[in-house]
Amino acid sequence: MRLSRSVYESLPYAYMLLGVGAFAASFIWRSEDWSDLVAGFGLIVLVTGLVLVLKRRDYRIQKRRYGAAFDDDD
Repeated sequence: MRLSRSVYESLPYAYMLLGVGAFAASFIWRSEDWSDLVAGFGLIVLVTGLVLVLKRRDYRIQKRRYGAAFDDDD
Protein backbone atom coordinates (compact mmCIF):
# COMPACT_ATOMS: atom_id res chain seq x y z
CA MET A 1 0.00 0.00 0.00
CA ARG A 2 1.43 3.35 -1.05
CA LEU A 3 0.37 6.65 0.41
CA SER A 4 0.59 9.94 -1.41
CA ARG A 5 3.57 12.06 -0.39
CA SER A 6 1.44 14.67 1.35
CA VAL A 7 -0.30 12.04 3.49
CA TYR A 8 3.01 10.28 4.23
CA GLU A 9 4.69 13.50 5.32
CA SER A 10 1.79 14.61 7.53
CA LEU A 11 1.30 11.33 9.43
CA PRO A 12 3.84 11.97 12.24
CA TYR A 13 2.34 15.41 12.86
CA ALA A 14 -1.16 13.90 12.92
CA TYR A 15 0.07 11.34 15.47
CA MET A 16 1.56 14.09 17.62
CA LEU A 17 -1.66 16.13 17.38
CA LEU A 18 -3.72 13.09 18.35
CA GLY A 19 -1.38 12.40 21.27
CA VAL A 20 -1.55 15.96 22.58
CA GLY A 21 -5.34 15.93 22.15
CA ALA A 22 -5.71 12.67 24.05
CA PHE A 23 -3.36 13.86 26.76
CA ALA A 24 -5.33 17.11 27.14
CA ALA A 25 -8.62 15.21 27.14
CA SER A 26 -7.35 13.09 30.03
CA PHE A 27 -7.05 16.26 32.13
CA ILE A 28 -10.47 17.52 31.13
CA TRP A 29 -12.23 14.17 31.54
CA ARG A 30 -11.47 13.31 35.17
CA SER A 31 -12.76 9.73 35.41
CA GLU A 32 -10.40 7.64 37.54
CA ASP A 33 -9.83 4.67 35.24
CA TRP A 34 -10.32 6.27 31.82
CA SER A 35 -8.24 9.36 32.52
CA ASP A 36 -5.10 7.29 33.14
CA LEU A 37 -5.77 5.11 30.10
CA VAL A 38 -6.32 8.07 27.77
CA ALA A 39 -3.22 9.84 29.15
CA GLY A 40 -1.12 6.72 28.55
CA PHE A 41 -2.47 6.38 25.01
CA GLY A 42 -1.76 10.06 24.34
CA LEU A 43 1.78 9.78 25.62
CA ILE A 44 2.50 6.68 23.53
CA VAL A 45 1.09 8.24 20.34
CA LEU A 46 2.94 11.51 20.96
CA VAL A 47 6.27 9.72 21.43
CA THR A 48 5.60 7.61 18.32
CA GLY A 49 5.08 10.74 16.24
CA LEU A 50 8.26 12.31 17.60
CA VAL A 51 10.27 9.17 16.88
CA LEU A 52 8.99 9.09 13.29
CA VAL A 53 9.93 12.73 12.72
CA LEU A 54 13.42 12.25 14.13
CA LYS A 55 14.07 8.96 12.27
CA ARG A 56 13.02 10.50 8.96
CA ARG A 57 15.17 13.56 9.60
CA ASP A 58 18.23 11.42 10.43
CA TYR A 59 17.69 9.23 7.36
CA ARG A 60 17.44 12.26 5.09
CA ILE A 61 20.62 13.78 6.56
CA GLN A 62 22.52 10.52 6.05
CA LYS A 63 21.19 10.13 2.51
CA ARG A 64 22.25 13.69 1.67
CA ARG A 65 25.69 13.11 3.16
CA TYR A 66 26.45 9.72 1.60
CA GLY A 67 24.27 9.80 -1.51
CA ALA A 68 23.06 6.70 -3.32
CA ALA A 69 25.75 4.51 -1.74
CA PHE A 70 23.81 4.73 1.54
CA ASP A 71 20.94 2.64 0.08
CA ASP A 72 23.11 -0.05 -1.50
CA ASP A 73 22.96 -3.40 0.29
CA ASP A 74 25.96 -4.89 -1.54
